[in-house]
Amino acid sequence: MAQDLSEKELLKMEVEQLKKEVRNTRAPISKTGKEIKDFVEAQAGNDPLLKGIPEDKNPFKEKGTCVIN
Repeated sequence: MAQDLSEKELLKMEVEQLKKEVRNTRAPISKTGKEIKDFVEAQAGNDPLLKGIPEDKNPFKEKGTCVIN
């Protein structure tokens, strides 16, 4: 897609993106980092990668074995 656009059009798109980014409110990492850490710790009990999946609900469990004679 980008190869089909002229340099002017690409620069215009970049300016529009930068305008959108300027409108975003920013917060210090000291605050947001703590919020992210708290959220992750609160959700850890529901995370199947940390907790594991019960065998009866695991869709990737092998159904059986394949034997080739």
